[in-house]
Amino acid sequence: MHDGIDTEATPLEPGLAKKRRKGIYVLPNLFTLAALFGGFYAIVMAMNDRFDLAAAGIFCAMVLDSLDGRVARMTNTQSAFGEQMDSLSDMVSFGAAPALISYEWALRGLGRWGWFAAFVYCACAALRLARFNVNTTVVDKRYFQGLPSPAAAALLAGFIWLATDQGIAGSVVAWPMFALALYSGLTMVTNVPFYSFKDIQMKRSVPFAVIVLIALGIAVINIHPPIVMFGVFVVYGFSGYVVYLVRRARGIHTSVISTSTDEPDERGLHR
Repeated sequence: MHDGIDTEATPLEPGLAKKRRKGIYVLPNLFTLAALFGGFYAIVMAMNDRFDLAAAGIFCAMVLDSLDGRVARMTNTQSAFGEQMDSLSDMVSFGAAPALISYEWALRGLGRWGWFAAFVYCACAALRLARFNVNTTVVDKRYFQGLPSPAAAALLAGFIWLATDQGIAGSVVAWPMFALALYSGLTMVTNVPFYSFKDIQMKRSVPFAVIVLIALGIAVINIHPPIVMFGVFVVYGFSGYVVYLVRRARGIHTSVISTSTDEPDERGLHR
């Protein structure tokens, strides 16, 4: 006792106990913010008619987006905040940015058809990301349900990169861009399985031949990066339909939705 006041600590009532403030992990969110900046940079460059730099911004965002999740898992800093931040960043970098860049570069000259294609792509990217967040726990990790948004953005940005490298104006290839934007957008919201590469373990040892093949791949890319990279994006962009047809031909279930007891109602997911 001191001056009539009990100095011994007394437990606070449950309702008065201060809740500990939750922090935000810096490292993975730095990568996410950097990816977001890549999308923002791409939009600004498109507004200044620097479409080559706009495409480069999309590609930088792709690389950074592939790293934030891996960094979070490696450092054990996953969080619900990071997941939501990643989705919002993806919507800007792989949804709004490619749509706006495509419109400014080629689709503007098509009038209403131009902004129709750009909006369809943007809307499908939003739907794709929302469905991905909802179905995360029930989708087979080896596959994406529909074309992933970074790959869809790579198709548009790769086409712009290739055309600008060859000196082709956007107005000349407006209709091919129209078709590509619709294909990329609509493929994002299909149930077609696209290989995710998530089952590849980077920590495992590999045969020496694998390292040689990687070196050869890098050498091939350096022959002419715009053509080679766009060719890779096109192959991946159509690979899902090949997997789908092969599965159908073999009588294998084509859905990438796994049966889950955690989901009370999965009707409509298995198609």
